[in-house]
Amino acid sequence: MSAPISNVRPPVDGVIRDIAEYALDFRIESQEAYETARYCLIDTLGCGFEALEYPACTKLLGPIVPGTVVPNGARVPGTPYVLDPVQAAFNIGAMIRWLDFNDTWLAAEWGHPSDNLGGILATADWLAVNAVAKGTTPPTMRDVLTAMIKAHEIQGCIALENSFNKVGLDHVVLVKVASTAVVAATLGLSREEIENAVSLAFVDGQSLRTYRHAPNTGSRKSWAAGDATSRAVRLALIAKTGEMGYPSVLTARTWGFYDVSFKGQPFRFQRPYGSYVMENVLFKISFPAEFHSQTAVEAAMTINGELGKRGKTAADIRKITIRTHEACIRIIDKKGPLANPADRDHCIQYMVAVPTLFGRLTAADYEDNVAADPRIDALRERIVCVEDPAFTRDYHDPAKRSIANALTVEFNDGSKMPEIVVEYPIGHKRRRAEGMPVLVEKFRRNLARRFAAKQQHAILDVALDAERLAAMPVNAFVDLMVP
Repeated sequence: MSAPISNVRPPVDGVIRDIAEYALDFRIESQEAYETARYCLIDTLGCGFEALEYPACTKLLGPIVPGTVVPNGARVPGTPYVLDPVQAAFNIGAMIRWLDFNDTWLAAEWGHPSDNLGGILATADWLAVNAVAKGTTPPTMRDVLTAMIKAHEIQGCIALENSFNKVGLDHVVLVKVASTAVVAATLGLSREEIENAVSLAFVDGQSLRTYRHAPNTGSRKSWAAGDATSRAVRLALIAKTGEMGYPSVLTARTWGFYDVSFKGQPFRFQRPYGSYVMENVLFKISFPAEFHSQTAVEAAMTINGELGKRGKTAADIRKITIRTHEACIRIIDKKGPLANPADRDHCIQYMVAVPTLFGRLTAADYEDNVAADPRIDALRERIVCVEDPAFTRDYHDPAKRSIANALTVEFNDGSKMPEIVVEYPIGHKRRRAEGMPVLVEKFRRNLARRFAAKQQHAILDVALDAERLAAMPVNAFVDLMVP
């Protein structure tokens, strides 16, 4: 007869304790982190403004029940919606992620840490609006930037050594966990309450990666992060009521996260929580494309220019070989029909074919009317990927974190172009000086999509003034972005 399982309540799992302590007590001292967070804020909002041009996104926005009015609710920038903070977080999160154009973190697990802004901004605006209504002091944008740095750090540090995709789980589990911790802290929860909230995030059944991979790639990947960050706000609010948590949610034998969802393996950590992830985050500046393809797209743009110089066209190409890293092959190396825009922006052959043919890659290039051009699929069939183990090593090397791709073009007449190698995309930390002015121009373009000139200038004046932005109450900043 087996021994009965002890019903003595265990201490809180160390991973959850560390997350709660960091979210509540850690003081961010890095000026570099705050400066990067400011750029991250404006870029992330800009991605959302561009997404508002796409009906596939906007049909998901607004209140769950049409006509619902929330007094002193959270606003959704670029829209007229005033919602409860849970639904506002979904709206903002879906906008941010829709076009696959916001920031990226690549490690054992990849993801997009700015997805957490959905929950952070919705909660902070809701608190600020209600504080003003009560005559109390509202949170400032400095508080938002701090929460962003901490959410990036929690998501990114767990991702460094722990691959959720290899057990079939989507990376948005880390958005849910990170958002839950920082939103709970923003709401003023105690350490124990934050631990309870984070445990609830791990208790949740986690999203499968099915919607990111052939043959099921689809548009849920564009709103999955909105779902995760909004769920985080809900769980933090539940914990705020005093609802209990589950201290060994990770380590409990048989029923815990490690045994059920992580093949019995505990999380491993490369470094303690600080501000490393925000300082080193990758920005998608030039192309709305899955990040493992960014350097390949840069190389394809060069190919397009070289074709013209040589008096050739894509029809003269016999083969394009992409020398790449393992993660690229595992995620976006695809053959066969592509069913929808979400399928196309996760196919490296498509993302190389379009700029090779047309000298551009925009969000509109994933739509059906562009994809119907037979030249794209014809060229896709002539593009192959091969892994370079050195590229894979450099991808994982903490000192490099490259995302290298190298393209070789062979022509029908037997001639070749010299291989074009791009190791670091323009959004990489190693190219910050080059990249940030381009990021600001991207933000300017996206503001122009939604706002009149006077409003654009008002937003830019604040966004580009670090001290003024940090001191501004959250509600006043969001006021600037209400149409």
